[in-house]
Amino acid sequence: MTDKMNFEGVVSCNWQDIEPEEAAPGITIRNLWQGDHDKRVVVVEFQPGAVFPGLDVHEPGPEQIFIISGVFNDGRENFKAGDFIHNPAGSAHIPRSETGCVLLVIYPEG
Repeated sequence: MTDKMNFEGVVSCNWQDIEPEEAAPGITIRNLWQGDHDKRVVVVEFQPGAVFPGLDVHEPGPEQIFIISGVFNDGRENFKAGDFIHNPAGSAHIPRSETGCVLLVIYPEG
């Protein structure tokens, strides 16, 4: 154990300061962090009525979602602000939002 602070490699940002990239009509992504082997953390914004175009298959690893605001639907059920979803590797869904939402999405294994 050390008694000295160490900030080597620490990264911080405000998601609203990052330029959004269009992922699909009505869906934008803001890349917060990217590591080796496509590990990454992003903020995804769905405009009201936006639907991901096709099946979102989680390969090679899982996807973890925290709903920041709004209502997110995975094709099976609605999730509201504060909910967390773990989609294991190999799972698949069709993301959408009738009302719009903001998500924190983590790809811990790429």
